[in-house]
Amino acid sequence: MDYVLLIIGFILLVLGGEFLVRSSVAISLKMNISKMIVGLTIVSFATSAPELIVSLKAALDEHSDIALGNIIGSNIANIGLILGLVAMIHPIVIGRFFKILHWPAMIIMSLLMFLFMQSELVVSRLEGLALFALISLFVFLLIRFRSKDPDADEIDDTLQQISGIKIFFWLTISALSLYFGSEWLVEGAVNIASAHGVSERVISLTVIAVGTSLPELSASVLAALKKEKSISLGNLIGSNIFNIGSVIGLTAMIHPIKVASNQLIDSDIWWMIAISFVVYPLCLLSKKRNIGPIAGFSLLFAYTTYLYFTLF
Repeated sequence: MDYVLLIIGFILLVLGGEFLVRSSVAISLKMNISKMIVGLTIVSFATSAPELIVSLKAALDEHSDIALGNIIGSNIANIGLILGLVAMIHPIVIGRFFKILHWPAMIIMSLLMFLFMQSELVVSRLEGLALFALISLFVFLLIRFRSKDPDADEIDDTLQQISGIKIFFWLTISALSLYFGSEWLVEGAVNIASAHGVSERVISLTVIAVGTSLPELSASVLAALKKEKSISLGNLIGSNIFNIGSVIGLTAMIHPIKVASNQLIDSDIWWMIAISFVVYPLCLLSKKRNIGPIAGFSLLFAYTTYLYFTLF
């Protein structure tokens, strides 16, 4: 039954996140907000909703290893698994602003997360506010930079024609799916960990982290198989920045997140920082402004190595 709860929880979170993105974009377009701003703010925050709800639910229930492990594991999976796998299928474009904005922001946010976790073994409300303030600054700078970028953001214009009743229906589905999805996912994960003698830390870093990354993984792999040029390194890295700034930031502001397992500080977050850092040298090796198969294989190998040491 616990495995059923886990699977249903994942499905509901994916469903809830998808309907939240659609309804949020539809509302924003009806308010005549520019597609660029919608893409960089509304969509980015909405796609982080599943991780936010899961981490918040876990923190409120005093399962802090799940709250933190979910984000650390997701960030490692985003680079090692998703970025690595996609680059092996089709080279990923290095965006114009990756080296001066995305990568530095990811490293700064990752280091701050480590410092806040290490400080008194808790991410306090004030520290959560600091992380959220930084993600707000990042979005502001991103909008400033992207306003000079001629490339248009891919936002579905047809969502502007959606009726108010349909938007309300989508929001209702989203709210219910995210609520029950997080409830059942956390409950199933905790019960499975308890029944099999596996720590909540390991469950969150592996099963939950990969599960909450599945929508992005499937979308990125499909785009790579179609050889779409819209896959940019900045977009993939941006999810890591939002995970720390919006998910950990907002969760800590609502309920301080305690660090229950020292391994999160001594090992896991260092893996997250290291695999985030190595992306920049990989970019320097490329003469075609992309990350290709060799770099992708290196990242995927690093991720499987991390999984091995975590599980065994």
